Amino acid sequence: MPLRFHADVSTAETRYGTVLLDEHSGTYWELNPTATLVVRTLLDGGEEADAAAALVREFDITPSQALSDVETLVGELRGSGLAS
Repeated sequence: MPLRFHADVSTAETRYGTVLLDEHSGTYWELNPTATLVVRTLLDGGEEADAAAALVREFDITPSQALSDVETLVGELRGSGLAS
């Protein structure tokens, strides 16, 4: 399922990744370049498998590890209330 940030979450890409601001709580999150690739893929309508494939293409990582990493990140973003 594609990722969608809630309306009160602002994002800004930097040279170092992506910064998320939960405007409701005032909490900042910093995503590294790997997480940024995953989030960008999902926000563009890709599925978790697409994000994992992007990680495999870009980094020295196995498909199973990539999918596990994507699922963990998505779970953390949804669990924190930043995304649905």
